[in-house]
Amino acid sequence: MDWYLGNYWYLLLLLLLPFLAILLIRFLKWKKKKREAFAEQQFHEQLFEKNSGFTKFFPVLYLLGTLFLIFSIIDLLSGSNEVETKQRLNNVIFMLDVSNSMNAEDVEPNRLMEAKNVIVNTMQKMKSDKVGVVIFAGEATSIMPLTTDYSSAETYINGIETNSMQVQGTDFLKAMEVAVDKFKNVNKGARKIILLSDGEDNEGNDAAAIRLANKEGIAVTTVGIGTEEGAPVPEYSFGQLMGYKADMNGETVISKRQTEALHKIAQSTGGDYIDGNNINETPDKIADVLSKKSFSSETLVKSQNANHYYQYFLGFSILFFFLIYIFNPKRDFNV
Repeated sequence: MDWYLGNYWYLLLLLLLPFLAILLIRFLKWKKKKREAFAEQQFHEQLFEKNSGFTKFFPVLYLLGTLFLIFSIIDLLSGSNEVETKQRLNNVIFMLDVSNSMNAEDVEPNRLMEAKNVIVNTMQKMKSDKVGVVIFAGEATSIMPLTTDYSSAETYINGIETNSMQVQGTDFLKAMEVAVDKFKNVNKGARKIILLSDGEDNEGNDAAAIRLANKEGIAVTTVGIGTEEGAPVPEYSFGQLMGYKADMNGETVISKRQTEALHKIAQSTGGDYIDGNNINETPDKIADVLSKKSFSSETLVKSQNANHYYQYFLGFSILFFFLIYIFNPKRDFNV
């Protein structure tokens, strides 16, 4: 049973007790005055029926019966119970590469869609972890706050395209800086990043990104999307395929997955590297990594199935009123 004096309804119920006590005292004084006005004290024994000494306790029984009745009402209205428990949870930011090379189709339907499907399928295996999404290319931005609303997160993720970033490249440091800002109110042990990228067009600042991650207590698990054989990079305009990316000599560029930086980031921050090309296995591997390295924290949980004891209070209340009923058949107070 959990009572809060801050709950004014409970306080008002408890104030009924002194109010009732005042009424009883005033009633007994009024009755005594009426008797004295009716006859002098020496005639009371002849005029009024003599009662058992037990009747002197009736006011106390009324007050006790009312008190336990109030306790039973308060307990019945207390529909929740706050319990401090240890929960294993993380705050996970999915850091998604949206550079043009993610349009390559060496995995079906393309690298970006594969990465988005990996994120969505991973979230379906998560329970209480908070998730956020940072997208990056040559610049980075957060597209949603940390949340446990996985349905809303999926909506945000489905809307991501490679044209979401105007500046191209693969700048791990800028993405890490945005993630750090999102983690500013999160305990260091609970900070996790899942980095999904093909590793291509790396700006060469992965070492700086690693230093920042280690300074902020962030473990980064990297997911490599794409194949070593690679594929041409489609170029779109208003959703229409205009051709494939070419070099200065007019030769079609073949984009290949480059995992060196991804392996380095994972190993240096206490994370894991995972091959992201198998949609049936990758989400399970990510979920397994998160569960093994989850952060235990004390959390105040409000349970709606609180233990109630109102039956006992109500039983005592009925007992006191029953005693009054048995020993006071005239339903009257006597002094």
